[in-house]
Amino acid sequence: MEYTIKKNRLSKVLRIIVHTDGSVVVTIPRRAPNRVAQAFVESKKEWIQNQINLHLLKQKEEEKLGLPKRMTGAERKKDYKNKKEEARKIIVGRLEELNKNYGFTYGSIAIRNQKTRWGSCSRKGDLNFNYKIASLPQKMADYIIFHELCHLKEFNHSRKFWNLVAEAIPDYLEIRKKIRWNGLRFY
Repeated sequence: MEYTIKKNRLSKVLRIIVHTDGSVVVTIPRRAPNRVAQAFVESKKEWIQNQINLHLLKQKEEEKLGLPKRMTGAERKKDYKNKKEEARKIIVGRLEELNKNYGFTYGSIAIRNQKTRWGSCSRKGDLNFNYKIASLPQKMADYIIFHELCHLKEFNHSRKFWNLVAEAIPDYLEIRKKIRWNGLRFY
């Protein structure tokens, strides 16, 4: 099994990270010999393989669902730069359409390059969306956008909030499961 050893002067423990591309990085204290990393990897071989298999399974599932592919930091920055304005047009258009029957008042709309969130709503009513929403199937994108819109009326995840979401998106639970599988959250 291939892996990279990183020595960290602040590290006091051994750590293994399995990245989504299948690469494995072992972090060890700076003064520890490389054989310590080798023994650690050997003892965790089964766990490492399970993590690699899980990442592959997630990638296949994401492709089936039509979710955006995972990218490195540099790829994500470039993609964001190229698609930000296109994403804004799509998101603002869907936002206006989904809000027609509700008339919620919102502040600014920001399109961001977020790593862990699809969207958020501030107390001031400002809405933030991940630019990757524009790459999702419309049903998923609509759920995310409407989820944030509902926070304008119910700034929580109470029963009232979920009932409001269900008015426009009756199958929101199923959509939510598929989105959560991708690893991003709502706030």
